[in-house]
Order: sequence, then structure tokens, then C-alpha cells
Amino acid sequence: MSELFDAVDALIASRSPLPPPVERKRLRQAHGLTLDEVAAALQVRRATVSGWEAGKTEPRPPERDAYARMLKQLAQLYPANAPVPSEDTAVPETPAVPAVPAPSVAEPAKARTEPTADRIPEPVSEDTALRPAAVPHPVATTRPTSRRPPARNAAPVGSPAGGVDARFENGPLAVIDFDADGQVLAYCVGGLVLDVPAKSIPALVEWTLSEGRLGQPKLSGPGKDGDPLLVLTEAALEHYGLPVTLTKEERLTGRIPEGHKVIKQLARANWQLTKRGFGPWARIYRPAQGSERSCVQLCIPSWDALDTRHWANTGQLPPADLARLLGTYAARVMTPRGSTAVTGLELMTALHPPTRASEPDATGRRHSEHNPGSLGKDPVDCAPCEAPDGHPLLADLPRFHQRTPAEVLGEEAYDWARPLTDAECLRPHLVGIDVNMAFAAGANGLTVGLGAPTRVKNPVFDAKLPGAWLVDLSHIDLSRVKVAKDTWADLDVTLLPSPFTPKGERPQGPAWYATPTLAYAVELGYDVTPVEAWVRYDNGRYLDGWYNRLRDAYLATMADLGVGADLSPEEFLAAMDGYRQRDPQLAVVVSAVKATVKGGIGKLRERPRGEGWKPGQPWRALARPTWRPDIRAAVISRTRINMHRKIVKHAAFTGQYPVAVLSDCAVYASDGPSPLDFLPYRDGKPLPGGFKLGVNPGLVKWEGTQSVLWGEGVREQFAAPELNLARYIKDGTVTDVDKGE
Repeated sequence: MSELFDAVDALIASRSPLPPPVERKRLRQAHGLTLDEVAAALQVRRATVSGWEAGKTEPRPPERDAYARMLKQLAQLYPANAPVPSEDTAVPETPAVPAVPAPSVAEPAKARTEPTADRIPEPVSEDTALRPAAVPHPVATTRPTSRRPPARNAAPVGSPAGGVDARFENGPLAVIDFDADGQVLAYCVGGLVLDVPAKSIPALVEWTLSEGRLGQPKLSGPGKDGDPLLVLTEAALEHYGLPVTLTKEERLTGRIPEGHKVIKQLARANWQLTKRGFGPWARIYRPAQGSERSCVQLCIPSWDALDTRHWANTGQLPPADLARLLGTYAARVMTPRGSTAVTGLELMTALHPPTRASEPDATGRRHSEHNPGSLGKDPVDCAPCEAPDGHPLLADLPRFHQRTPAEVLGEEAYDWARPLTDAECLRPHLVGIDVNMAFAAGANGLTVGLGAPTRVKNPVFDAKLPGAWLVDLSHIDLSRVKVAKDTWADLDVTLLPSPFTPKGERPQGPAWYATPTLAYAVELGYDVTPVEAWVRYDNGRYLDGWYNRLRDAYLATMADLGVGADLSPEEFLAAMDGYRQRDPQLAVVVSAVKATVKGGIGKLRERPRGEGWKPGQPWRALARPTWRPDIRAAVISRTRINMHRKIVKHAAFTGQYPVAVLSDCAVYASDGPSPLDFLPYRDGKPLPGGFKLGVNPGLVKWEGTQSVLWGEGVREQFAAPELNLARYIKDGTVTDVDKGE
């Protein structure tokens, strides 16, 4: 009889009543339980519980009875009308490290979390010098379902105000891996891991667009949504029939051969590749149908997609950590579209799309029209003085002609140094200070040309009009300059770089200058009389939104690393000490953001690379509306002028002069090893208009300290009395390769 009773009990258990899938999930979340906790209690896989909640599968005995029992008890505790605790404010299961978790999303079917590595190598700094490996620091990347990190980190910079876009609920990207169990996995932001059924690259692309729910909402009204990014691990490459590394020939061409079997698979499935082919950053697409895009981008780290100068050894991270790092960058900047330089340029376009939809016409139809404030969809010719050597505009020049300053706009960053004075040699230290995000600060509020230039003879200089101006500034004497309204200062001109040339030399005659350089000459109290100009009457503050987004990304990540914007000088220096070791992954994001700034500005005047190019012929970049050497020149001009202005204010107030300046780094002889030993602070307040310690763009941080004996010894060793010590002040290492730079 007992056997009959057992059979009846089993029959009843097999039909144990269960609430609807949505209610199952509500009850679990109401009690603060994760999928992992429920799975562990029932001795099933996490994906199994996720499937029950999604309605994809139903539990079977013996788990069904236990699951029904759990849900029944939870229903008594949490009636249907009871409020559910917010996932964005609940206490996390483990102490949270500063991070950028993904916004809350619904758990998809076949989802699981995996353990992750607890460290990555120390990132490469902005000047590409390698540092020792970081101290291991545990980083939790497993994504809780019902518990979140503190609210201050719950919404990444750039998240849509209305919350998560349901089309992209799994985030902007996924790292695709093939595990030891023979399963393809997609590691998404926040620790989410999806099972991927695709058995080929074409099927993977289809899955991404139909089921992956990956992508990024557009950054501006007239813009386009960001395409999903798939990062392929070495195991995934092998699984899908792609090489783990490229041959030497493939690295040179930047792609695998057109006859590769995977490319043939894509062609048979009616997928296309862009002109750059299947390389480290491949774009796979079908022609757009109306406003609907069908495009997926691939990133292949083992093919050198992630430059170690900016991403350190990111490509060697475990999939979950790689997804977290790239996801943080994507949320705060944008989904990577290629190198940091390419992404910096793409961000400009994403924030100022070239076209927009017009107002309805008489028939009610809309059409595409120019988007005011953008660069438009067609490239414009540069002025001859703005053209780099080899440009088609210069095709008629003699082959070995060396252009003079009166023929070419030479706005570049500082590379200047001088011998130490006797008094400076008696001081024990050389201290370097570095301007944070200097080129971003140079772009902030800058008016640049939006359209083509207009040639003007004998113009009257207008500081509000962007352009290039031919003028003689050799008469300007920096020994006496205006440092404030009606206030002049006497300076030792032999100890100062000129603000008008990258090498700091005094101009010798007429030369081309960008508007910010001439405006500074006027600010210093001198008249300027241009004889010619190429000006842009169509202009605007095109880079403001670009600056704001990159500034916010930088400041938010630095705040996560413990370096806030409201610190005293002493607190700031203490917070910067070892900040990279607090979370090496976020430190890499900082380096990538900086590289996005510099690379994006540099990309505005991209030079030909290979392509069988010969001087006088056009190259591929010239076809872009974002090939704008005039904008690059204006940003660099303003950045150099910003540095000189601070140097002059400091010299006028303290009598101290830099011994070397390299781009955004200045080196001073000092009685102490800290910037506070020579920067003038009074009651915690810096010199107005001078150098100020802090994390904000345009403020300065400590770059490094070496001894004066080191500096003199290096110069003597290489027989270079004016070797630029700012290049080596960080760690003091100088190599034979460096000495000639």
C-alpha cells in the first residue's frame, strides 16, 4: 500500500501548481534572491531556473515540487499587490568595487553567470611608458539579478534618461567564447552570459540581430543607433574556422584573404563586408532597408584590434572581465568602432550627424537635409596652407621643395627645452606637472569652421573668426607682456618658449597661424596685421558636445577610482598615488578615454598609410567630411596657448621658469619633490590663471620627479645640452632610441 501512496504523491507532485512565469520572477526578486541562489537550492543550473521564469521550459519532478513549495511560501510573504524592492538601490551581495554595472534588464532564457579573473596587467600610461604589474585586486563581475551596486553607479554616464532601451537590454557588446563543454557563450556587460546556438559566423550575426538584444541607443536626435559589437576570443575564432593570429602578410594588408571560407560563408548568406575587409575590426552588414540597419561589428583582440599602448593587455583578459572593461568604455564614451582614434572621430559624427529629417512638405513627406552645426555629408577642400605635404593641392610644387612657415600652417604641440641656469642647478629636484586632458580642454568652447574656407587679402584680424592668417609676429617682445587688464609684467625672455612656434623659437618672419595663436598675441598686448587669410564664415562650437562627453567619461571613471573633483591639493595628490591599482580595469578605461581625445584630434588630419599612395595623389581619408586639418590646427594652437598662458602667469608671479615643455607636460627646478613645493598656493587657493592641481581637464597632476643631477647627467651622457627632459621625467628612463627624438 505504501508504494501506491508514494505513486500517488509522485503523481500529485508532477502537477504541482505553479504561478505564471512573470509571477515566479516577481516572487524571487521580492525576496532578494538571485537565480544562482535558487539554482543552488534546487540543485539545478542557473539557466534552468531562468528558463522556468521565461516560460521556455517547465520544471519536472522532483525539482517541481520543491520549486512550487518555495513559490507558495514566497506568495504568502509577498502578495501580488506588494511593492517590489528596487534593484537599483538594494544592498549588493558583496562589497562593490567602483564600476559601471549595466542597467537592470530582464533575465533572458539560457542565461548564466561565470566566475571571473581578479586582475589585469597595469595599463599603459598616456605617454605609452610601461609600468610594473598591478597589485591583484578582486573585481566582482558576476551580475546579481535582484541586487545592485550602490545607486551612484547604477546609471552609467550616457545612459538614456528613460532607462534601458528594450531593444538593447543586454548592453552594447558581447565577448564571444567557446568553453570546454563545447558551448558558445556571449559574455555581456554586468556579468550576464548567454548561450549562443550559432554554429557559423553568418549564424552568429543573425543571432546577434534577431535574439542578442545588443546595441546602443543613438547619442543625438538625428543620429543612428550604435551597432552591436562582438569581441571574439581565440577559442571562438578556432570554433568558427578563423585564424587565431594573422600572418605577416595579413597584418600588412589588415585582413584575411578574400577567398577565406568564412568570407565565402558570409557571401552565400548575403552578408557584405566594408572596403577594409575582414580584419581586426570587421563590419558585416546588409544594405539598409529604410531606417532599419542590419550591421554587426567584430573586434578580434588576437589580431591586434586593441592597441596595447592604450588598452594594455586587455585582449588577454578572461571574457567576463573583457566585457566589463569594454562595456564601461562603451557606456561612457560609445561602443568602440575601431581604434581609439577612429572611435574619437566617430564620436564627433555621432554627436553631430551630417543630416536630419526635414519638416513635412506639402505632401506630408520628410526628406534628408543638412543638420545645422555639423560638418555635412560631403568633404570640403582645405586651404593650401592647411594641406600637409603630398596633398593634391601641392602637386605642382617641386619634388623636394621644403615649405617655409610662410607657406604652411605649422600649429603643433610644444617640444621645447633649454639648459638649466646656475641657480636651477643648485636646486635638488626636477618636478614635472602634466595638464589633464589638455587637448580636450583646448577643444572646449572653441569656435571652428564648419564649411569651406574663403581667401581674404589684407584682412582685419577677428578673434571670433576661425581660420589661418599670414602675419609677421617677429616683432613681439615677450620680455614685457600684459598678464591682466592694465597689468604688465617683465619676464626673462631667454628662459621662456615662444608661444608662436612648437620648438619655442622666436618667429623669423611671416608665417601662417590659427586664430587662437593670433588672439593670444593680441591678449599679450601687441598689434597684429595679417596680409592674407583663409577664413571660415560658416562656423560653430562643433566640439563642445564631444568634449563634454569625454570629460564626463574621464571624471566619472576617475571618481570611481577614488579621485574626485572636489579635493584639496594635498588630498588630490594623495588620491592620485596608486589610483591605478585600486581597479586596474577602470585604469585602462582612463587611458583609453585619453587616447580617444588625442587620437580623435589627430585623425582630423589623417595621412596616407600604404595604399600604394604617391605624393600628389588623393588618399582615402580625404573623402571624409571629418578630414579637417584646420580643426586639428585650431585645437593644437589653443592647447599650446593655454600652456603658455599658465607658464607666463607662473613666471610673472614667482620668477620661476620651466626648463622643458613637451606637449602637455612642463618641468620645473624645485627645492622639494612635490608640485606643492613650487606651485604658489595661498590659503589653499591657486594663482589665478596659473597652474592648479586637480582632476578636471585643464588642471594639472604630478607627472614625476627626478634629481637635477639626473637631468644634467642624461644630457651629458647623450651630448645633448637641450635634451627635452619632460619626455623622461615620469620614470627617468632614457634609451638610445629616445635621445634623437
